[in-house]
Amino acid sequence: MALNYLLVFLTGLIPILTGFVWYNPKVFGNTWMKAAGVTPEQGKSMNMLLTFGLTYLFSLMLSMILFSVVIHQTHLYSILLGSPGFGQENSDLMNYIEEFMAKYGGNYRTFKHGALHGTIAGIFFALPVIAVNALFEMKGFKYIAVNAGFWILNLMLMGGIICAFG
Repeated sequence: MALNYLLVFLTGLIPILTGFVWYNPKVFGNTWMKAAGVTPEQGKSMNMLLTFGLTYLFSLMLSMILFSVVIHQTHLYSILLGSPGFGQENSDLMNYIEEFMAKYGGNYRTFKHGALHGTIAGIFFALPVIAVNALFEMKGFKYIAVNAGFWILNLMLMGGIICAFG
C-alpha cells in the first residue's frame, strides 16, 4: 500500500488553515497570547516565511505518520515485509496480499473512522507532549487547552481525510 503523496501534501495544509481561525483574536488568539506571554508586537516581528514553512514541513511529517495510524491495512505490509516472496510478482505471498486487499482493503476506510483515530492520536500523543512542555515552561491550563485543542482538532481532520481518501 503506497503512501498517497498528494493527500499528504494537501492534509499538511490543514494546520495552517485551521490556525488562521483558531488563533484569530476573535477565537482563541487573545487567550493564547496571554497564556503564552506573547505580545502582538512580538508576533509581528517573527519571520513568517520560516514559521509557516517549518509549520508545513512538520505538518507533512504528521500526515505521513497518520497514514499508517488511520489506515489499518498498511500494517499488513509491515507485518509481511521480510517474508519470502514479498514484492515478487505472482508469488504465493503477493497473491495472498492481493486477495486480502480485494476482500478487506476497504474496511474501516471512512472519514468517521479516521477522525476517531486522529482524535485518539491527539489526546494520547499531542496532549501529553504539549502538557509536559507547558509544565516545565510554567504555563497554565489555558495554554495547554488552547494548544492541545488545536492539535486534537487538526489530527482529527487530517486523520479523517487521509482515511477516507487515502
